[in-house]
Amino acid sequence: MKKIWDYIIEVKKGFVSKKRKIYPLSREEKEEVCKFIDKQLRKGYIKISKSVQMAPVFFIGNDNNKN
Repeated sequence: MKKIWDYIIEVKKGFVSKKRKIYPLSREEKEEVCKFIDKQLRKGYIKISKSVQMAPVFFIGNDNNKN
């Protein structure tokens, strides 16, 4: 379903994607990212992108886990 905030970012002719360092994730972090993405796709909050750019994923510690 198309929403009013859906849009496509057109890149300029000659645009070159910037590659950045990839930070390794643990097996548990990879699983959490996959679960999060699957859930957001099912809800329709995000869609598969056709963009050549990527966005980082950040993990923020939970204060409840502090000792």
